[in-house]
Amino acid sequence: MLQVRVRLGVPVLVVVTGILCLLSLAGHAQDDLPPPAAPEVHALVERGDFAAAEARIAALLATDGLLPEERRGLEFQRERMRRIRLDFSLDTAAARESIRRQVPDLADAEFAEWTAGGKLESMRIDGETRYFNRSVSNMFRLHPDIAARRAPPARTFGSGPYARPHPHHRDVIGAAHASGSTSVAPRRVRVTQSLTVKPDAVPAGETIRAWIPYPREIDGQQDDLRLVASVPTSHHIAPPDTLQRTVYMEQEAVAGEPTRFSVSYDLSVHARHVHIDPERVQRIDAAAHPELAAHVAERAPHIVFSPEMRAFSERVVGDETNPYRIAQKLFAAVDDIPWGVAREYSTIGNLGEHALHAGHADCGQVTLLLMTLLRMNGIPARWQSGWVYSEDHEGHDTMHDWGWLYLAPYGWVPMDVTTGLLATDDEDLRWFYLGGLDAYRIAFNDDFGRPFVPAKTHFRSETVDSQRGEAEWRGGNLYFDQWDYAFDWQMLPAVE
Repeated sequence: MLQVRVRLGVPVLVVVTGILCLLSLAGHAQDDLPPPAAPEVHALVERGDFAAAEARIAALLATDGLLPEERRGLEFQRERMRRIRLDFSLDTAAARESIRRQVPDLADAEFAEWTAGGKLESMRIDGETRYFNRSVSNMFRLHPDIAARRAPPARTFGSGPYARPHPHHRDVIGAAHASGSTSVAPRRVRVTQSLTVKPDAVPAGETIRAWIPYPREIDGQQDDLRLVASVPTSHHIAPPDTLQRTVYMEQEAVAGEPTRFSVSYDLSVHARHVHIDPERVQRIDAAAHPELAAHVAERAPHIVFSPEMRAFSERVVGDETNPYRIAQKLFAAVDDIPWGVAREYSTIGNLGEHALHAGHADCGQVTLLLMTLLRMNGIPARWQSGWVYSEDHEGHDTMHDWGWLYLAPYGWVPMDVTTGLLATDDEDLRWFYLGGLDAYRIAFNDDFGRPFVPAKTHFRSETVDSQRGEAEWRGGNLYFDQWDYAFDWQMLPAVE
């Protein structure tokens, strides 16, 4: 979660060494998610039987006649296991000690009970219980009775300023009602986003390729984009219709030194508010409309209409037939899932299903869950994500995912189920984020798992989203443990 600045009028294309040949590799594929592996291998990885999975992967890779996509799917499962081990780096002793530093009177029996009850997120890997790196902090966040036992000083768990009723929300609703517009209260921001590869992560003299997220202009949502600067100055901005837009750059690694890439820009961001009258909402056959059909369809691996998903939908929706009322019911039900820090998305087979069963979820997981449920009910839904921030004095910023749903006759309206229902008796304000957005968020992505321009050669670190950036060299992908990122922002004078 980060901050950045920029100025853009006309997209700039500056040729760097090797960029033009890379552009020729830019794929036009509609999906950039890792290919599926053999079901038996996937099942072994899901069970935590990594040794058996590795043996099977090695055997399959040694056979003749494997298709390139089959080979790539197996290689990703091998990489996925490596990433899971990074996420689940705590053994039993380390996890217990982490709790005891905050709960000195912890009993071994309690620790065992919390593990068995799922309060501490863990996974059995080759017969050994391994704990998620953030399992302890998540437990304190999700279970106030345990958090109350922490020895002082205990860190409090905060949230952004717009996760509760804020004067900005009322300003947006008032401006929308007064003007009759659904796009109001613009704010201008300058952002600088950077990605810094650690010293000697790549051999000296080798070329590092980096992609930093970059917004596109979206009618009524964000506009007047102006590029200010980039490091290095040579760069390529992906076309405006790229659904996961980036700025691409290259630099040569220098021995013992970090390699820093950055992009700065200015952007105007508009708040959104659609006042929805449920009685006007019409049910449509979205599948019969080419522009909407894909948005009511399954899209494996993260949007799947499983029996468990259908059962959950039926319990929540009941006999309701009004699309907006259905959306309200599903929104409220998903909003009830408590927030918790998530594993890296590339390690999870199905993010929507994970959110349904894990007991906690983060923004991308609940957004995909809600998208799945809406689509199952014939309501078009699509993804959006980027970065949220605040006024400078409020000092809040983080990566964030949200979405849009289609309601006739209103068209596409925004939804942010992570921020969810606001704690107020004012119904307009309470449902602000089902049909509205604040003016403190930049959208980088208008879909999940879509290709970069130019395309990446190796597996992405983040296979679903694009918020921190990506980097690689000819020897392979550079994963998150090999570089750091930052997002810096400053609010500019109000838009006239």
